Amino acid sequence: MKIFRTAFLFFALMTAITGFLYPLSMTLLAKAFFPIQSKGSLIKNEKAQVIGSAWVGQNFQQEIYFWPRPSVINYNPMPSGGSNSGPTSETLRQLVNERKKAGFTAEMLYASASGLDPHVTPPTALKQAPRVAKARGLQQAAVEDLILQLSESRQMGFLGVERINILKLNIALDHLR
Repeated sequence: MKIFRTAFLFFALMTAITGFLYPLSMTLLAKAFFPIQSKGSLIKNEKAQVIGSAWVGQNFQQEIYFWPRPSVINYNPMPSGGSNSGPTSETLRQLVNERKKAGFTAEMLYASASGLDPHVTPPTALKQAPRVAKARGLQQAAVEDLILQLSESRQMGFLGVERINILKLNIALDHLR
């Protein structure tokens, strides 16, 4: 009977540590050291209304906006994931061919693996600049300057690629007059 009591006490202790104390301490540390990120990196408009997250792509399809990478899950963060279509998929081949005909860059031919990618590379954004500038009646040079201003460098200087957040770019574009 003593072994059951010891096992139960150990179970209760580990439940308290791993189920309550550890998550609580991580939450408090995250809020203290990363207050914006711990709240979802939310982006708000002038009226303090949440319009999105810096880490979740959104479905911009209008000509006046820059377009993100395609998403199989329609940018819904709940079931995030890719299509799992492989090189033998006829559906994928048709989608890629349609995107090629539409003039998409290589980066935009395939959907994001998570379906939520909020970034594209600056060359992909620059390729869209003529369309966006024309649709908005802006000088193409002004739109290109905005892309270059908002481009983010590689993480820690060597990880990943240079990128630009499409939501932040489109918000800045709405403020460009």
